[in-house]
Amino acid sequence: MVIAATSTEFMHIPITPPAGIDLTGAPVKIAAVAHQDNPAVDEWRTAEWDNDGEARLLIGPDGGALTLTRGSYRVWITVDPPGPENIARRSGVLTII
Repeated sequence: MVIAATSTEFMHIPITPPAGIDLTGAPVKIAAVAHQDNPAVDEWRTAEWDNDGEARLLIGPDGGALTLTRGSYRVWITVDPPGPENIARRSGVLTII
């Protein structure tokens, strides 16, 4: 995904749930980090589910939960569905231009 540094828009992340699990009510967080490690606790931002079952986070300088400078970021998602699983996945790369 490529987004301009001056843009404020939702970053959407699709996620495939474990078989038989509905994620739409589960807490979801998104992180975008410039380093190679897993996100630290303070790098996660509370996200929301859209109508298509994708997680989304508003990013950008006009009221976004996260404002990023130009560069490449690794995007992560974490979901805590009902049951024993707590899912954390790297979901791609975000380039801010």
